[in-house]
Amino acid sequence: MKPQDTIQFDEKGLVPVITQDYSSNEILMMAWMNKEALELSIKTKKAVYFSRSRKKLWFKGEESGNYQDIIEIFTDCDQDVVLLKVNQKGGIACHTGRAKCFFNKLDDNKWKIISNVIKDPKDIYG
Repeated sequence: MKPQDTIQFDEKGLVPVITQDYSSNEILMMAWMNKEALELSIKTKKAVYFSRSRKKLWFKGEESGNYQDIIEIFTDCDQDVVLLKVNQKGGIACHTGRAKCFFNKLDDNKWKIISNVIKDPKDIYG
Protein backbone atom coordinates (compact mmCIF):
# COMPACT_ATOMS: atom_id res chain seq x y z
CA MET A 1 0.00 0.00 0.00
CA LYS A 2 1.28 3.46 -0.91
CA PRO A 3 1.39 6.18 1.78
CA GLN A 4 -1.21 8.27 -0.07
CA ASP A 5 -3.67 5.35 0.05
CA THR A 6 -4.11 5.74 3.81
CA ILE A 7 -5.01 9.45 3.67
CA GLN A 8 -8.65 10.29 4.38
CA PHE A 9 -9.63 12.62 1.55
CA ASP A 10 -12.93 14.50 1.91
CA GLU A 11 -16.00 14.04 -0.29
CA LYS A 12 -14.41 16.31 -2.94
CA GLY A 13 -11.25 14.19 -2.96
CA LEU A 14 -9.19 16.79 -1.08
CA VAL A 15 -7.16 16.90 2.12
CA PRO A 16 -6.05 20.09 3.94
CA VAL A 17 -2.30 20.68 4.03
CA ILE A 18 -0.46 22.85 6.53
CA THR A 19 2.95 23.97 5.33
CA GLN A 20 5.60 24.80 7.90
CA ASP A 21 9.12 26.15 7.55
CA TYR A 22 11.53 23.35 8.43
CA SER A 23 14.10 25.61 10.14
CA SER A 24 11.94 28.12 12.02
CA ASN A 25 8.79 25.98 12.49
CA GLU A 26 6.67 28.97 11.43
CA ILE A 27 3.42 28.11 9.68
CA LEU A 28 3.75 29.42 6.14
CA MET A 29 0.42 28.57 4.55
CA MET A 30 -2.55 26.24 4.31
CA ALA A 31 -3.66 24.69 1.04
CA TRP A 32 -5.31 21.56 -0.37
CA MET A 33 -4.09 18.43 -2.11
CA ASN A 34 -5.88 15.79 -4.10
CA LYS A 35 -4.40 12.30 -4.44
CA GLU A 36 -2.41 13.22 -7.55
CA ALA A 37 -0.90 16.31 -5.87
CA LEU A 38 0.11 14.23 -2.86
CA GLU A 39 1.62 11.52 -5.09
CA LEU A 40 3.63 14.11 -7.03
CA SER A 41 4.76 15.82 -3.83
CA ILE A 42 5.99 12.52 -2.40
CA LYS A 43 7.70 11.57 -5.66
CA THR A 44 9.37 14.92 -6.48
CA LYS A 45 9.90 16.22 -2.91
CA LYS A 46 8.49 19.55 -4.16
CA ALA A 47 5.15 20.89 -2.92
CA VAL A 48 2.29 20.37 -5.35
CA TYR A 49 -1.17 21.49 -4.30
CA PHE A 50 -4.64 21.47 -5.83
CA SER A 51 -6.13 24.87 -6.62
CA ARG A 52 -9.83 24.78 -5.79
CA SER A 53 -10.48 28.06 -7.65
CA ARG A 54 -8.66 26.97 -10.83
CA LYS A 55 -9.59 23.27 -10.41
CA LYS A 56 -6.11 22.10 -11.36
CA LEU A 57 -2.77 21.08 -9.91
CA TRP A 58 -0.72 23.97 -8.57
CA PHE A 59 3.02 23.42 -8.61
CA LYS A 60 4.14 25.83 -5.88
CA GLY A 61 6.67 28.23 -7.37
CA GLU A 62 5.82 27.49 -11.02
CA GLU A 63 5.10 31.19 -11.66
CA SER A 64 6.92 32.91 -8.79
CA GLY A 65 10.06 30.78 -8.54
CA ASN A 66 9.36 30.43 -4.80
CA TYR A 67 9.42 26.63 -4.70
CA GLN A 68 8.98 24.55 -1.56
CA ASP A 69 11.45 21.70 -1.15
CA ILE A 70 9.85 19.08 1.10
CA ILE A 71 12.03 17.88 3.98
CA GLU A 72 9.41 15.90 5.94
CA ILE A 73 5.77 14.86 5.54
CA PHE A 74 3.47 14.11 8.47
CA THR A 75 -0.18 13.29 8.93
CA ASP A 76 -2.39 13.69 11.97
CA CYS A 77 -3.85 10.84 14.01
CA ASP A 78 -6.97 10.57 11.81
CA GLN A 79 -4.92 10.88 8.62
CA ASP A 80 -7.21 13.65 7.38
CA VAL A 81 -4.67 16.51 7.55
CA VAL A 82 -1.18 16.60 6.03
CA LEU A 83 1.73 18.63 7.40
CA LEU A 84 4.65 19.50 5.12
CA LYS A 85 7.92 20.74 6.57
CA VAL A 86 9.70 22.60 3.78
CA ASN A 87 12.61 24.78 2.82
CA GLN A 88 10.90 27.80 1.27
CA LYS A 89 12.88 29.06 -1.72
CA GLY A 90 13.01 32.84 -2.10
CA GLY A 91 11.63 33.39 1.41
CA ILE A 92 8.14 34.10 0.04
CA ALA A 93 5.29 31.63 0.55
CA CYS A 94 2.31 33.95 0.09
CA HIS A 95 0.94 35.28 -3.21
CA THR A 96 0.82 38.72 -1.53
CA GLY A 97 4.64 38.78 -1.57
CA ARG A 98 4.98 38.06 2.15
CA ALA A 99 6.98 35.35 3.88
CA LYS A 100 3.83 33.60 5.09
CA CYS A 101 0.08 33.72 4.53
CA PHE A 102 -0.76 34.19 8.21
CA PHE A 103 -0.03 37.90 8.56
CA ASN A 104 -3.36 39.20 9.89
CA LYS A 105 -3.40 39.17 13.70
CA LEU A 106 -6.42 39.96 15.84
CA ASP A 107 -5.28 42.76 18.14
CA ASP A 108 -7.73 44.61 20.38
CA ASN A 109 -10.64 43.20 18.34
CA LYS A 110 -9.20 44.51 15.05
CA TRP A 111 -7.16 42.79 12.36
CA LYS A 112 -3.63 44.11 12.19
CA ILE A 113 -1.12 43.30 9.42
CA ILE A 114 2.06 42.11 11.14
CA SER A 115 4.22 41.18 8.16
CA ASN A 116 5.70 43.38 5.45
CA VAL A 117 5.59 42.67 1.74
CA ILE A 118 9.00 41.33 0.70
CA LYS A 119 8.35 41.67 -3.02
CA ASP A 120 5.47 43.34 -4.84
CA PRO A 121 3.21 40.67 -6.37
CA LYS A 122 3.23 42.63 -9.66
CA ASP A 123 6.99 42.03 -9.82
CA ILE A 124 6.47 38.32 -9.08
CA TYR A 125 3.51 37.49 -11.32
CA GLY A 126 3.54 40.35 -13.82
